[in-house]
Amino acid sequence: MLTELYIENIAVIEKSNIQFTSGLNVLTGETGAGKSIVIDSINAVMGQRTSKEIIRTGCNTAFVSAVFQDLNTAAVQTLLRLGFQLDDGQLILQRELHLNGKNNCRVNGRPASVSVLKELGINLLNIHGQHESYELFSPDTHIDYIDRFGDLEEDLHAYQQAYAEWKEIEKKVNALRTDESARLQEIDLLSYQVRELEEAALRPGEEEELSAARKILQNSEKLRDCLRKAKSYADGEEIPGALELLDKICIQVQKSAEIDTSMEPVSSRLMDLYYNLQDSMAEIENAADSVESDETRLEEIEERLDLLHRLSRKYGGSVEEMLAYLAAAQNKLEALLQYDTNKDQLEQANAKALKQAAALSGQLSKKRIAFAESFVNQVAEELAFLDMPNVKLCFSRTETELSKKGCDKIELLVSANPGEAPKPIAKIASGGELSRIMLAIKTVLSSADLIDTLIFDEVDTGISGSAAQKVGMKLKEVSKSRQVFCVTHQAQIAAFADSHFLIQKEVQQGKTFTRISPLDQTGRRQELARIIGGADVSDTALAHAQKLLESARKM
Repeated sequence: MLTELYIENIAVIEKSNIQFTSGLNVLTGETGAGKSIVIDSINAVMGQRTSKEIIRTGCNTAFVSAVFQDLNTAAVQTLLRLGFQLDDGQLILQRELHLNGKNNCRVNGRPASVSVLKELGINLLNIHGQHESYELFSPDTHIDYIDRFGDLEEDLHAYQQAYAEWKEIEKKVNALRTDESARLQEIDLLSYQVRELEEAALRPGEEEELSAARKILQNSEKLRDCLRKAKSYADGEEIPGALELLDKICIQVQKSAEIDTSMEPVSSRLMDLYYNLQDSMAEIENAADSVESDETRLEEIEERLDLLHRLSRKYGGSVEEMLAYLAAAQNKLEALLQYDTNKDQLEQANAKALKQAAALSGQLSKKRIAFAESFVNQVAEELAFLDMPNVKLCFSRTETELSKKGCDKIELLVSANPGEAPKPIAKIASGGELSRIMLAIKTVLSSADLIDTLIFDEVDTGISGSAAQKVGMKLKEVSKSRQVFCVTHQAQIAAFADSHFLIQKEVQQGKTFTRISPLDQTGRRQELARIIGGADVSDTALAHAQKLLESARKM
């Protein structure tokens, strides 16, 4: 459950640290005081989409921190799967918002992403606001209520896997069912490309080898001239060459070594140098003699390099890429040539996958129909308690083509008065009826929902009197097994609170501030009286407030 919420620079809230309790937590205050800002702050730290406009005017950043304790199994498993650990049995989520759009998020002090906060938040709390009531207007959402009520998540997941496998095979079948002339044209093109590449007999590294050979042939005269000059410098002609001079040097140093033995290493190195130079000159002479000018070979190399260049422009920049293209083209050509065999195999696999998906969707549909009947009956009981005894809820089921949700379209229908035919919720429900229908649905779903914390924002829209009191009683009942938050304008609902928080707006030195304060019994009586009678609290309003509190305590 959510035990602590710290808010800093969110809208008109400069700084506020709120300590929540188990049971029913109620937030009240005048319109515009900032009750919705608390919900917005919780949404933000739960990883929901948040606008930078939420940052307090004049500030560059805003910060929200939420502390959770006694996490449910699903939340703990999600936390561990994401690579985080509990810290002394508690979970701390933090999010810092910046005007430039940057977010800094942390989970128990470790950096995290907004998506991580959102994934954790799904298992921590559920926020029901006015906008969610209007989701009842969309029949596409109704099937989700039945799946949650019947705990059909595993059945739905098994079906969706089979459905995805079928759609993937069907995609391949459709790809094969192309126009025959187009298939033949592609076979002709691929055959030509494969033949061209195969006849080229490509070899990795060949282009580099040919380029090196071409360079030698193009510069054969220059190469031969350089090698012969080097040989002449060593051998000498009219004057002594390098070998002769080095030989003389070796003789003199050898003589000196006979006198001074310390010169022996030098003499040895010089002799090695002489022999190495002599060997090198022999290699140079051989190389010079082997240099040939072969115009025919040069022309062949030029033609081969030109072919490789033309092929590279069509099939890839390098020989390796062209060979990869050849392999892919060969495989595709083989598949096209084996069209009939592949088509038959794929269509058999497609029929099998479709049969499997249809079977699973049929099983899922039967369970949905059974649970839908129980679901609407339980919701009807809750509606009767919420002063809507004449409202009858039923469902219509239409079989559809297979989709991600199966073969069902399920819509909840409402009959507002005896004798009236059931109609779509959007056509008959008022704001007050919509809020109570949604509360009834939430109440029924709460028994199948593992979420520890439920938040109801403005659930009292359009109701008052005994209906509001019944809503309060229902929230109190739900709070016995879940932590419940409720933002309300109704004294009849606020009277049932286990913890009551007053949200007040103040203006100081031209700036607006919102203060959130827990109320004791005296404060609660005063606040309920304000809700009942307005700003000028009368003795009558105080007496009524006291009566509401006493009545709520008895339940």
